[in-house]
Amino acid sequence: MESQSAKGPHFIEQIILDDLKNGVVKEIRTRFPPEPNGYLHIGHAKSICLNFGLAEQFGGTCNLRFDDTNPAKEETEYVESIMRDVQWLGFRWHRLCFASDYFHRFYEWALELIHAGKAYVDHQSADDIRETRGTLTAPGKESPYRNRTADENLALFESMKRGELEDGTCVLRAKIDMGHPNLNMRDPVLYRILHRHHFRSGDEWCIYPMYDFAHGYEDAIEGVTHSICTLEFEDHRPLYEWLLDNVSVPCKPRQFEFARLNLTYTVMSKRLLLTLVNEKIVSGWDDPRMPTISGIRRRGYTPSALRRFCQEIGVSKSNSMVDIEFLQYIIREELNLEARRAMAVLDPLKVVIENYPEGQTEMLDAENNPERPEDGTRQIPFSREIYIERDDFMENPPKKFFRLSPGMEVRLKHAYLITCTEVVRNGDGEITELRCTYDPLSRGGEAPDGRRVKGTLHWVSVPHAVKAEVRLYDNLFTLRDMSAMEEGKTFRDYLNPGSLKVLENCFVEPGLAETGPLEKFQFLRQGYFCADPDSTPERPVFNRTVALKDSWAKEVRKEQAN
Repeated sequence: MESQSAKGPHFIEQIILDDLKNGVVKEIRTRFPPEPNGYLHIGHAKSICLNFGLAEQFGGTCNLRFDDTNPAKEETEYVESIMRDVQWLGFRWHRLCFASDYFHRFYEWALELIHAGKAYVDHQSADDIRETRGTLTAPGKESPYRNRTADENLALFESMKRGELEDGTCVLRAKIDMGHPNLNMRDPVLYRILHRHHFRSGDEWCIYPMYDFAHGYEDAIEGVTHSICTLEFEDHRPLYEWLLDNVSVPCKPRQFEFARLNLTYTVMSKRLLLTLVNEKIVSGWDDPRMPTISGIRRRGYTPSALRRFCQEIGVSKSNSMVDIEFLQYIIREELNLEARRAMAVLDPLKVVIENYPEGQTEMLDAENNPERPEDGTRQIPFSREIYIERDDFMENPPKKFFRLSPGMEVRLKHAYLITCTEVVRNGDGEITELRCTYDPLSRGGEAPDGRRVKGTLHWVSVPHAVKAEVRLYDNLFTLRDMSAMEEGKTFRDYLNPGSLKVLENCFVEPGLAETGPLEKFQFLRQGYFCADPDSTPERPVFNRTVALKDSWAKEVRKEQAN
């Protein structure tokens, strides 16, 4: 992640610059610490770019560390997907670490806290602990088990570890201050009993540390210098520091918080994303409507576009909402430069060019990308019968309709000028075919006499067309700010019924029959698309990454003009 040089360093960069200058640290060490209980989303991409980017920028290192402290929700599938996402974004970790690597160290530190009289075993139920915690304006109530002796607590904790107690029987809590103004400091739970098989440590443990307990100790073990978290962990920092201050850790990292990414028309809650998957509202974690990195990848976004997005939205301590159109603006800019052009007809209407020789096929030159002449040209077949888009024809057009209509001449991209002479209908009165004539002297799309033709249409030759499935994606939700749902409503009330439209009767030029997974194209006059992994040569499938409409660019131009 490059520094925001035009705006100066952001606040975390400035902290690191000062620390290096003042000798607070000699080398920067960061970490990206996901919990393997779901797939990563675009908010995690911001954290990945920040943590790995800072390490690269300042010549340090960054670990990929899995906080696998809850075997009830964690799976190897999630670990593998997270590793894949980090690598896809273009980053490499210094070390691959797991919280479970340190379970024995955590246990020793828990014993150290108990010996020092700073932790105790509490037999209250989870509901009782919650009810006696207090509120922001009222202090909590001390547990009746709070003043057990160190020996009693050691014996009980050993009993927990040996598996002699059932889930929920008791927990280990820190002994801090039930009247503390920060609720996280009111004797937080450090360990709980979970008789669950862990995907890495198996059945060795039946007690597992809470995330807050493990997090700082992991950082200390790994020598992390700058522990960078999202803003909701700011209130957890005093506990982070208390835990480090009260045991014999090898070093004391410091925690810094930045604002998480909030994106319009999107939910970032792992719980809600899991619900979308489990209830089959989407096809899976990699559904292109999902804000997961795997879904974004399948939709056709590139790692460079995501990295640029994360860089340009910046790093601050103030929460804000980022417009999804800004992300779309960035991928449009990139794909305009990089994507190969192709012709695809999504809602076909057959056109017969009556004065074109029957049985004849011409191969026409078409540029692969006008933005990159070095990409050369391709050959596309042209014949007497072609498909055009149904909405490119109107029998009784309004003024300024510059597409095809009876008697009107239009240009076929890379081909000829044609004029509509007849409209053919079926028994129900539906238009099934157009009859046209062409100007044989207009090959390449220009009239030999210099007459002006305003409309240009894309097309596909009928005998050579390849049938394809095209999936048109839109926002999954209709509410711009999903954190502002009306009282009594849930995310289900804001699901967009038009978030996916599957078009099964599309036709594409023959060169698109065999495309590699995620190969990217601009379908002329349609938008940017990529080949879905479901594609086969017999039945190619394309996902729309983003439409050509660019309202964000218009807004940018307005701002620049003002």
